[in-house]
Amino acid sequence: MIYGLVLAAGESQRMGRPKLLLPLGEGTVIENVLKRIKASKLTGCLVVVNLKDKVISELARRLSLEIVINPQPERGMLSSIIAGISRLPSEAEAVVVFLGDQPLITSTLIDALIVSYRVKAKGIVVPTYKGKRGHPVLIDLKYRQEITQLNPETGLRSLLWQHPEDVLELPVEEAGVTVDLDTAGDYLRLLQELSAKNKS
Repeated sequence: MIYGLVLAAGESQRMGRPKLLLPLGEGTVIENVLKRIKASKLTGCLVVVNLKDKVISELARRLSLEIVINPQPERGMLSSIIAGISRLPSEAEAVVVFLGDQPLITSTLIDALIVSYRVKAKGIVVPTYKGKRGHPVLIDLKYRQEITQLNPETGLRSLLWQHPEDVLELPVEEAGVTVDLDTAGDYLRLLQELSAKNKS
């Protein structure tokens, strides 16, 4: 059983407005992410939100995804990961950690991570695009306890540093694994790229 974990509790400080609710295609940024997850072979998915959020929670419920509240999102991304992992069923084997602001990931990519985990027998699977590591990252839950003790400053990266022999880099042709939306400029560039693709 492999579950998804979507990190959607951030406060979009650099964007200046809720970036996950920005319009994209026929929905919003976060809707694009959640729909791709729903179409994948994951057993289930948990969406971590902050206490004040109502809109993302409702979107997740409509897709029959479980909501997890992070009461202290200001403590950073690792706090959301820990909150989510603590709610995974004991029989879960692994978790795929998604950033809520990566709308270009596909269900094909998610399924490729799952297959690689099964076939290659590595505990951490990281997609790479042109040699650059990205997200989502699949992590075997043998690391469940260790994750709760990671340094919040370095987060999951330190897990990869500590276990290089257990990391599988999966080269992919999807640039979306390295694209996230931190600023208004990132969002505008994404809209321009999608517009150019639609015209071609």
